[in-house]
Amino acid sequence: MIELVGYLGSALVVASMLMSSVVKLRVINTLGSGIFAVYALMIHSYPTALMNVFLVGINVYNLIKLNQRDWSYDLVEGVQGEGLLRYLLDYYQADIQAYFPDFSPDSPADRVYIVCHRGNPAGVLLGTDSGQGALQVLLDYSTPTYRDCSIGTYLYSKLPSRGVYTLVFGGRASQAHAAYLAKMGFTSQDGLYIKALKQPVSP
Repeated sequence: MIELVGYLGSALVVASMLMSSVVKLRVINTLGSGIFAVYALMIHSYPTALMNVFLVGINVYNLIKLNQRDWSYDLVEGVQGEGLLRYLLDYYQADIQAYFPDFSPDSPADRVYIVCHRGNPAGVLLGTDSGQGALQVLLDYSTPTYRDCSIGTYLYSKLPSRGVYTLVFGGRASQAHAAYLAKMGFTSQDGLYIKALKQPVSP
C-alpha cells in the first residue's frame, strides 16, 4: 500500500508534464508532489519529502500569480481568409479539431474576432451574423497557454459593443468544450448552446 502511494504521486507528476495548459500542469503537479511528499515521509526519506513540499509551495505561489494576473487583452476584428487567421487555423489545426470536430477552415464566417495578449494571438472567434444581434458561432478557440476561461470572459464582455447580444453554438462539441460552454453560462436548448450577453446600458 505504501508503494502504491508512491506510484500514484509519481504518475501524477509525470502526467502533469504532458499538460499543454499551464494551470492544469501546476494543479496536477501540486497534487502529485503532495502525495509524493506523504510517501517520502512514510518511508522516512526526509530530503525527498522536503523537496516535494517546496515544489507544492512553488506551484501554489505560481497558481496564485496566474489567478491574479491582468492579461490586458486586445480585441482585433479580422476578415475570413486573411493571413494571420489562416496561420492560426493551420498552426493549431490538430488541437482545434480535437475540440471542434465539425469545424472546417473554409467554413463561411462573416465575423472574425482575434484576441491578442501583448501582440500575441491568444484566441479566435468565428461566426455568422444571424440577424437581430445573434451570432452563430463556428469556432470559439483559445490557444493552450490561455485556456483558463479568461479569453471567453474578456471576449463576451466586448461583443455587445460590436452589436452581438446572443451567441449560438450548434456544432458537435467535444466533452471538454461542452464543459467549457456550461462553465461560461451557455444553456442547452434543442441541441443548441445559447448564451445571452449583457447589452450596454444606454446613458
